[in-house]
Amino acid sequence: MSTAISLSPEILAKYEPVIGLEVHVQLLTETKAFCGCTNRFGSAPNTNVCPVCLGLPGALPVLNARAVEFATLASMAINCEVRERSIFARKNYFYPDSPKGYQISQFDKPLAENGWIDVPTPNGIKRIGITRLHMEEDAGKSLHDGQPDSNLYTSVDLNRCGTPLVEIVSEPDIRTPDEAYEYLTRLKEILLYTAVSDCNMEEGSLRCDANVSVRPRGQEKFGTKAEVKNVNSFRYIRSALEYEIERQVEILEGGGRVVQETRLWNANEGRTYSMRSKEQAHDYRYFPEPDLPPLIVSAEFRAKIAAQMPELPEARRARFVTEYEITEQDAATITATRAFADQFEEAAKAAKSPKRVANLVQGELTSRLKLKGLELEQSPISMKGIAFAADLAEEGKLSSKQLKQLFDIAFENSEDFPAVYEREKPQQISDTGAIEKMIDEVIAANPKQVEQYRGGKKTVAAFFVGQVMRLSKGQANPALLNELVAKKLDS
Repeated sequence: MSTAISLSPEILAKYEPVIGLEVHVQLLTETKAFCGCTNRFGSAPNTNVCPVCLGLPGALPVLNARAVEFATLASMAINCEVRERSIFARKNYFYPDSPKGYQISQFDKPLAENGWIDVPTPNGIKRIGITRLHMEEDAGKSLHDGQPDSNLYTSVDLNRCGTPLVEIVSEPDIRTPDEAYEYLTRLKEILLYTAVSDCNMEEGSLRCDANVSVRPRGQEKFGTKAEVKNVNSFRYIRSALEYEIERQVEILEGGGRVVQETRLWNANEGRTYSMRSKEQAHDYRYFPEPDLPPLIVSAEFRAKIAAQMPELPEARRARFVTEYEITEQDAATITATRAFADQFEEAAKAAKSPKRVANLVQGELTSRLKLKGLELEQSPISMKGIAFAADLAEEGKLSSKQLKQLFDIAFENSEDFPAVYEREKPQQISDTGAIEKMIDEVIAANPKQVEQYRGGKKTVAAFFVGQVMRLSKGQANPALLNELVAKKLDS
């Protein structure tokens, strides 16, 4: 939660935020962008390095073809136009985690441009433009703590040097922190569906910087922006933007001037604070990388990559709603990851009622996952187990109460549903005479409800079903029970 500055809604409404996002995404290649070093997180410091990624004299970069495939696939997935000819450049700056003194990136001729992502807003779908996607290499990492001598020194781990990246730069089309959150959520989903990155923010394989300014509502000229860095979750990005918008509005309302600067987000304090001034533009002295030729992405190559494009999240959601007759909310939950969507589709095709499968996921499964703090892929009950449970319920072999009990046991014991069912095998009463006897008992005890039913209020039948279920301790066959209640009340 951001620290409130307590500006009134009326004051905030006088201003319009303008937000643009820069997202760095590490590509999931086996080796680095320009050398054969292993691209893997978590190795011992400075073990995945070589003369090329260390920038030693005489070492020459060779472009990773797999990185180009992934970058092209990502570009197409976010509706970008892929250039046939793009140029690598040297971006010069001096920092301890950049041993070459420059970063191989792309400048005025990036791989792809002019893309977009559609995001939901309270006023309907909004299209957020994407300025460019360009390829580059990652820098190393400065370690300020966790080392034996961290109280004296900052250490440098160069394993990350040369990791292949794409940077995705949005247009300044975003107007609220919620829109920024939705944009990032959908971008991450798309990247995960294409499998170009694992998008693990904790490991740094997806990082986001936010540029934010405010201007009087109705004014065309942009205000002075601040860049917010060091934000490691989408929720924190939203909170940082909320804080920063209020901070800038407060300055302008007080007659001050917003300073162009880089700011860091402090999650513990719920505020941003100044890191460095950016009053003067940094001169990176870009020039074409002399050791790499232009990157040529032919029409044939683009066609080959386009043929590898999976069905993307939004298209899959729309198809699930139509094909399986589930709600948009169910579809959004089920398609959160490609693996889970694949599992659902397999289960839905095998199950008697895809809608019941979706209802169990959205209701019984997600509520328990949330309670346990688990993600969908960590569920002890597989999608096959969900389909098995759905079929039992559809056939009337399990009451809703019995199903809930078995789900509880599955989560308590970390077991899949079929194993729990086979062991527990709830006894269901399907004897017509036994159920009729209980119905007669409930009818005799509730003459007022009988009168209401026979007076035309047919919904009262549910009351009798519930009473008999309670009497049978949830063991009455629900399908048979509903049939016999209606028959008895109509006789």
